[in-house]
Amino acid sequence: MSIPKAKQESKILEAHGDQRHDEFYWLNQRENPEVRKYLEEENAYYKKETQHLEDFTQDLFQEMKSRIKEDDSSVPYFLDGYWYQAKFEKGKDYPIYTRRKDHIDAEEKILFDVNQMAEGFDYYKLSGISISPDNKLAAFGVDNVSRREYTIHIKDIETGEILDQKIEKTTGSSCWASDNKTLFYTRKDPQTLRSHQIYKHHLDQNNTEDELVYQEDDATFNTYVFKSKSRDFIIIGSSSTLQDEYRFISANKPNADFKIIQKRTPNLEYSVAHYEDYFYILTNKGGASNFRLMRTPIDKTEVEHWEDVISHRDDVLLEDADIFKNYLVLTERFNGLTRLRVLSWDLSEDYFVPISSETYTLGTSSNPDFETDTLRYVYSSLTTPTSVIDFNMKDQTEVVMKQSEVLDPNFKASNYIAERAWATSADGVKIPMSIVYKKGIQRDGKNPLLQYGYGSYGHTVDPHFSSTRLSLLDRGFVFVIAHIRGSEYLGRQWYEDGKLLKKKNTFSDFIAVSEYLIEHLYTSPEHLYAMGGSAGGLLVGAVMNMRPDLYHGMIAAVPFVDVVTTMLDDSIPLTTGEYDEWGNPNDAQYYHYIKSYSPYDNIKDCQYPHLLVTTGFYDSQVQYWEPAKWVARLRLQKNNTNKVYLETNMKTGHGGASGRFEALKELAKEYAFIFELAGILK
Repeated sequence: MSIPKAKQESKILEAHGDQRHDEFYWLNQRENPEVRKYLEEENAYYKKETQHLEDFTQDLFQEMKSRIKEDDSSVPYFLDGYWYQAKFEKGKDYPIYTRRKDHIDAEEKILFDVNQMAEGFDYYKLSGISISPDNKLAAFGVDNVSRREYTIHIKDIETGEILDQKIEKTTGSSCWASDNKTLFYTRKDPQTLRSHQIYKHHLDQNNTEDELVYQEDDATFNTYVFKSKSRDFIIIGSSSTLQDEYRFISANKPNADFKIIQKRTPNLEYSVAHYEDYFYILTNKGGASNFRLMRTPIDKTEVEHWEDVISHRDDVLLEDADIFKNYLVLTERFNGLTRLRVLSWDLSEDYFVPISSETYTLGTSSNPDFETDTLRYVYSSLTTPTSVIDFNMKDQTEVVMKQSEVLDPNFKASNYIAERAWATSADGVKIPMSIVYKKGIQRDGKNPLLQYGYGSYGHTVDPHFSSTRLSLLDRGFVFVIAHIRGSEYLGRQWYEDGKLLKKKNTFSDFIAVSEYLIEHLYTSPEHLYAMGGSAGGLLVGAVMNMRPDLYHGMIAAVPFVDVVTTMLDDSIPLTTGEYDEWGNPNDAQYYHYIKSYSPYDNIKDCQYPHLLVTTGFYDSQVQYWEPAKWVARLRLQKNNTNKVYLETNMKTGHGGASGRFEALKELAKEYAFIFELAGILK
């Protein structure tokens, strides 16, 4: 089958006196039949080219699926007199949400069987279940397009009836006032998909009569609404990358006017929780780059009244604070590793939840009950399956409520080795990485190795366990997570040093990790593979332009690769809210800097690695045309016969398939691509 060739229509894009020629600009016409035709030709080509891998891919899918306990369930949690739980049944793709009254062994009542609800839909996502204070109603959001645009419905739990009211174009989340009749929710702009309005819905009214209670007019901000864990307040938040603003009313007075806690101020970030007579505020106030915890009286909320509870520390990133009636729990990150700190309100107790491991993932789990003394947290490592643990904060005892089962009789955590190592980046900075492989692997430079990275938005990819990853490790692969700048692995400055005019550090760090792995004989360029998605796809694309010689193959999932064009188009979803991350290219300095690394704008005549690119036609985060244009131009420019495949899922968006097994099928195809390049086909 011949390689697809997209039609070229020269379009000149000009900014700051600079001209870019975009021969594939026309691919952004979603409704143009020629666009769909081209994408389907690419899909057909990919399918034909990989036809010989279909049996192997199916075997991989079955192998990964066989390790998963199909009839699984979450650990129940208790709230307002009910035990809530989600469960999966064998052979079914979607969860079933249930609850039991008073006792865990009471009769089960099904709230939502998403398998039944999803019948007839190619994509189905239920989100944002919100139970009314009297436990009789459930608001929930549904997206059946995969554009992250949800329709909110309300269910009478006692009768099972779905009420006639249907609220469209929302984020899916909502919260109830104390009267059990008033629901607050967030609407999205239909064009940009920015969350920009907070509405109030009353059950006695048609949703066309819903009242707009707040509108965010600054295009760089998103707004949202939630109920405090104490359940005393309804709080509206409005945030950009570098600023926050909150306002509140009593949950008992849904018709009151919202009062601002602290007006937005340049570079002032803060979040809000409530306990007794105070709001507790996690903030970077006063140059606290790693954040501090402060409090302020409910009747005096302006910044001049804030006082320290936990001061700023240069070597500890304060990531989160979880408030209970008797305890305060802090999530901190020190030297790249997370720790949970427990304090009693009178400060007579102050200790860390005990953890001993070189590299791991740790975090608080679902803790909606304000009254409890039990902290639920989640622990895993590269070699240890995820455990859900209930920790008694009074007597410091714990119970492992559940450890994820790996249904493989040959699996033993002790058969795998996890390490942490440090590479030196181009500017001399030490870059950490987490490494896992099966015992017996020799460091002789011949091992296939998959290196994963993200490195944007301060999002940290911690070293967690994955049962699907065993399909790599058991076939001799080494797997590495590069903790590059742009994340917050080593604190807030680690993020600041990987964004805006320092973004190229992210790419240099990833390359430095690759060079370290080659130098220390974990692998070699003939056996090294890289993978990233979304902003991690930008990482893959930029690194591929900078050092194509280092990698044998790459996978870029829903990649953000046409950075300049997208960031200049404020009609595209999310663009304006991204200025604080990438810079606003309407400013010439940012324009030229972004252009210097944008993958689409820096394709050159060279020998690129093998490449698999995936996207979703309804993607709201990274529009499908970015990877489509990128692949089309790569086909023109590259000067070797290495494979370049584009697969567009014509039924989904940014997150891929909605069913748990459909997602495994997508992963199996990605693994099969790498395995073939590595010469491993069994």
